[in-house]
Amino acid sequence: MKKTTVVVVDDSALIRKLLTEIINSQSDMEVIGTAADPLAAREMIREMNPDVLTLDVEMPKMDGLDFLEKLMRLRPMPVIMVSTLTERGSDITLKALELGAIDFVSKPKIDIAAGLKEYSNEITNKIRIARSARIKRLTPLPSQISRSASADAILPAISNRIASTEKLIIVGASTGGTEAIKEFLIHMPPDSPGILITQHMPEGFTKSFANRLNSLCRIAVVEAQGGERVLPGHAFIAPGHSHLLLKRNGANYMTELNQGELVSRHRPSVDVLFRSAANCAGKNAIGVILTGMGKDGAAGMLEMHKAGAYNFAQDEQSCVVFGMPKEAIAAGGVDEVVPLRDMAKSVLIKLSSMGMRTNRV
Repeated sequence: MKKTTVVVVDDSALIRKLLTEIINSQSDMEVIGTAADPLAAREMIREMNPDVLTLDVEMPKMDGLDFLEKLMRLRPMPVIMVSTLTERGSDITLKALELGAIDFVSKPKIDIAAGLKEYSNEITNKIRIARSARIKRLTPLPSQISRSASADAILPAISNRIASTEKLIIVGASTGGTEAIKEFLIHMPPDSPGILITQHMPEGFTKSFANRLNSLCRIAVVEAQGGERVLPGHAFIAPGHSHLLLKRNGANYMTELNQGELVSRHRPSVDVLFRSAANCAGKNAIGVILTGMGKDGAAGMLEMHKAGAYNFAQDEQSCVVFGMPKEAIAAGGVDEVVPLRDMAKSVLIKLSSMGMRTNRV
């Protein structure tokens, strides 16, 4: 099998050396070139035609974002961003995902050599995913733990649910999900039901992600703190350090955070959020599973389905990676498969059929 070829772009000689060692240690991939700035990288891409590019976000001669924007417009290819875990770094990384980067890896703040080696599995797995991901040309806005547990590790399933009529939208996503979630939320009207979202993303990035969405959407979007009442017109993003759960407090729906063990190799886990919705909301929930690698969310979406929820999955053609929706469909928990561009409209139509009126635009 042909090896995945990679060009590493970073202004740090140490990072270039470490990434090269990590990538070349894998039998199915190799670094065919390294560059200290985007201008040198441009020539390498032209001459070597790599399968995947790793790209630093802050570099000399040309900003990494400017380079990425030109690259995705003129020569789209899989790009993994290598980012610093700072507020500025997370903002820039989210912008890079908007521009078409497949995913990102966070540089450790201290002891870079040891830290990057700890992230070697993450780096190489994301390169493998990027190689097979669906790349889209840049378009403007329409306006290391392998242990796996089930949601049982966080909360039990229940069968006796408290009756309610308040509707909720429950969303899960992973690779490619930041843009898919944005595309979904910007079409949500101000009076939409409360929305809970789990996106696989490390601590330090989810707050910037929520702030970015809040600036673009007609609904309020925040990083969940736990203990908030889930109100219409509000969306809550799971923080990178905790599972997000839906809870009941009398007649009200509330958010809850849990820092228990990884579920489906993730914290936050989509399975945990979906099970909590099955337990608490049942038929009053609408589930949405978007682009992502792996099968997190498939078991939880089936539980939602069995509890009476109506569930949507993003179709293969519009996914960056069709893993999570594909697994949810195969498990039998999905009622409807729709393209991303139609997801918000489809959800709002279903809500209308459930007796809820929203001000669709």
